[in-house]
Amino acid sequence: MASFSVVILTAAPAGQAAEAGGAFVKIDGREALLRSVELFLNREPIKQIQVVVGPEEMEEAKRKYGPHLSFSGVKLTTGGPRWADQVAAAAQKISADVSHVIVHDGARPVVAFSDMDALLEAAESEDAVVLTSPVRSELIQVDDAGNPLHHWRADEFVQLLTPQAYSKAKFAAMAAQKDGAPPVQAKLLKGSPLNIRLRGAGDASLAKAMLGLLPKPKIKAASNPFDEAQW
Repeated sequence: MASFSVVILTAAPAGQAAEAGGAFVKIDGREALLRSVELFLNREPIKQIQVVVGPEEMEEAKRKYGPHLSFSGVKLTTGGPRWADQVAAAAQKISADVSHVIVHDGARPVVAFSDMDALLEAAESEDAVVLTSPVRSELIQVDDAGNPLHHWRADEFVQLLTPQAYSKAKFAAMAAQKDGAPPVQAKLLKGSPLNIRLRGAGDASLAKAMLGLLPKPKIKAASNPFDEAQW
C-alpha cells in the first residue's frame, strides 16, 4: 500500500501571476492555508505533512500557525520565492518511509473529498497523477503587448489543479529540475471545477460559496448510542 508525504506550498505555481498571499486569505475567519492542511489530516496513508513558506514569512508563520500545525504533526519549512524553490526545499525533508509525495497549493482549499480519494487510489499504480478540470470557454493566446496571436478551442485544454501525486523518485526528479513544471507523462484525473485558486482577499467570498457546494462525505452511522455520545 502506498504511503504519502504531503508538501503544501504557498508560492504561486509556475506560469501564474505571483499574487501575494493567496494561501493566507481568510475564509470565514480561517486562512486558506489551514483549510488546505486539514484536507490531509486523519487519512491513514498520509504519514508526513510539510508547509513551505517564504523566508520573509517564516517568523510570522511560526507565530500565527506554529502551535496549531505542531499540534497536528505538521512541520513548517522555508523556501522560495518561486514554486520550484519551495518544491526543492521540501524535497530535502521527505521522510524515508514514504513511497509517494503529494504536492498541493495552499491557496486551493476547496478540494472535494472524492477527488482526494481518487488521487490516492490512482497513485497506487501511477508515477504521476494530477487533477484537472475542463476549460469552459475559448482561449486566446496573446503576445507581451496583449495582442491576440491565436484562438484555441476549449476542448483542446484542461486546467491543471492540485493536489498532485508523484512517486518519490518522480518527485525527486521534478525537484532537481527546479522549473516547477509537472511531468508531461502523467495520469489525468477529472476533478471538481469548484477547486479554485485564491489570488487575494477578493476571492474569499467566492471560496466560501464553493466550500458550501462541495459534496459531503458519508458519515458512518453510530452502531449504538454510546458511540455517538463520545463526540
